[in-house]
Amino acid sequence: MSNPSAETLRRTSLYDAHVAAGAKLVPFAGWEMPVQYAEGIKAEHINVRSAAGLFDVSHMGQIETTGPQATEFLQSIFTNDVTRIPVGGAQYALICRDDGGVIDDLFTYRMGESRYLTVTNASNHQTDFEWFAQNAGNHDVDVIDRANEYAMLALQGPAARDVLAQVIDGMEPERMKIEQTTVAGRVALVAGTGYTGEDGVEIMLAPEDAPHVWDALIAAGAKPAGLGARDTLRLEVCFPLYGNDLSLDVDPISAGLGWACALETEFIGAAALREIKADGPARKLAPFVFTGPGIPRQGNLVLKDGAEAGEVTSGTMSPSLQVGAGMAYVDAALAEPGTAIDVDVRGKPRSAEVRGKPLYKPAQ
Repeated sequence: MSNPSAETLRRTSLYDAHVAAGAKLVPFAGWEMPVQYAEGIKAEHINVRSAAGLFDVSHMGQIETTGPQATEFLQSIFTNDVTRIPVGGAQYALICRDDGGVIDDLFTYRMGESRYLTVTNASNHQTDFEWFAQNAGNHDVDVIDRANEYAMLALQGPAARDVLAQVIDGMEPERMKIEQTTVAGRVALVAGTGYTGEDGVEIMLAPEDAPHVWDALIAAGAKPAGLGARDTLRLEVCFPLYGNDLSLDVDPISAGLGWACALETEFIGAAALREIKADGPARKLAPFVFTGPGIPRQGNLVLKDGAEAGEVTSGTMSPSLQVGAGMAYVDAALAEPGTAIDVDVRGKPRSAEVRGKPLYKPAQ
């Protein structure tokens, strides 16, 4: 009997390339995505830290906002100060409910004075688009779902720009900038952003052009990397993942993302966040490492002197640090680096220590 759920999974235009490369494909946010290739997650992770890895992130969504009041509109829903994005620049922000709960975290690129392209998390794209449309209200803007018009590749690692230089025509973008250019003969948007903590770029292009550009980047020296390595890489540098570290039940202040909140701009949720900031959050998202054996996992309880004091939201065996590492919401008093805690792993307390961000600092 066929599996109905498998039949409904979407595939990116790079599906055949993943199969040819020996990928292990798994369901993720409604897509059939490569979690790892033949060499495995650890090898892919180390390659991104030492050379150049190539990710298919075409499951991410895109929303275009245009019109005379595009900046004013986005300022009303984004936590960050949209007016500070230069044309050709990028910015990280969140969108929140009135109570400060996080709907999603996003990257937005300013493509022109009144034109923006926002990249959404795959699992939240439809919700995000509906939130944009619902709150556009009386603003003179057009909000357009562009998700089906782009494939997206992430070329990351200290050698990423050397790889890109072999196939790009025109300018490479600086960090937190975006350029329209040609990659391997195909028109593409290339942005100096990523989710690994390493230097690199993200490339948005027509889905039909993605396989050609993927092959060209592999031929130039990049190696494929799957979602497993993407997760361990982002965790080592303490980048939050929606559904783990961020949710409707979490606010940006407690998540340590106050730096991305311009509380004076009166976005949706700003009043609630000002109150949380003034009172101080009850719990804070804190990175930690195990000081002994064990691997933390999402949902593990954090203990202090035997009493429950928090919960792990992300956890793994860090390939770079070679210890169990993670992030957890803990009682605010325990969030100071150097604080000793325990993590309950399958009924056994494992000793750990709260650390500062990032847990791993890439070589510059």
